[in-house]
Amino acid sequence: MTWTILVLVIAIALFLFSGMLVKAEGKNVSAGKILLKKCIKLISILLVAGCVCRLYVPYYLTSVNPMILQEMANNMQEKQAAVKNKAIRKYVHAHGNEMIGDAPVLGNEKATKTIYVWTDFSCPYCRRVHGELERVLKNRDDVRVVVKNFSIHGDLSDAPARAVIAAKMQDGAKAAKLASELMTKEFYSQDDLKDQSKIGEKVKANVMKFAKDAGLDTAKLSDDMNGEVVNEELSNVRSLAQEFEITGTPFLIIGDKAFPGAIPYSQIVDALGK
Repeated sequence: MTWTILVLVIAIALFLFSGMLVKAEGKNVSAGKILLKKCIKLISILLVAGCVCRLYVPYYLTSVNPMILQEMANNMQEKQAAVKNKAIRKYVHAHGNEMIGDAPVLGNEKATKTIYVWTDFSCPYCRRVHGELERVLKNRDDVRVVVKNFSIHGDLSDAPARAVIAAKMQDGAKAAKLASELMTKEFYSQDDLKDQSKIGEKVKANVMKFAKDAGLDTAKLSDDMNGEVVNEELSNVRSLAQEFEITGTPFLIIGDKAFPGAIPYSQIVDALGK
């Protein structure tokens, strides 16, 4: 701003005193000096115009018509989203079966429409969107939800994520039931949080109770939770999150579009189409 004002003052001075800079010798003025004088005036006019624009535009955008900034931001976000969706669509079309792989699947496993959701069992927004997804599955049998367990909250997230992936190795339906239970019920209490050094053990113990109620072999589940299959799936989830620039949960991929955040039922249905 200071430099703009300084250049503006210099430009005005050039315009006003250009004649003094190019002095005539006697009564005759050479063509070269006339041309030089006009060039100085032209440059000074251009500088004045540029400085005025530079000073006025920020005022106009912030005070007179700030909605332009919002429109610009929205347009930029839309363009970025379009580029991102294109990259995601290309990847999903090429590697859809790999993405499902060892991931738990909710709903009809042979459904024609697939929703991928990056989720965390300890995330309240993920729990909210899970309710919306269950509503979709209840109303439609042509949809399946592939759960990509993005364990981002440490000990609160790790055991539930591992347990649901390991559960699929025993039985897909039981894994889906366990996922639903962990998303709709509390698997740790405030008392569990008091001793942070043991929170991981307590969460795992609580998860095992849910697993037993779901009809799973908890001894095998405990072994599988630290096995190669579960570790590879969690690594795959993190790699895809980096590939798709996913920084938080929930994050949904529905058809050709990506949806960060806990979107409502209506938006999910619209994205699925008929």
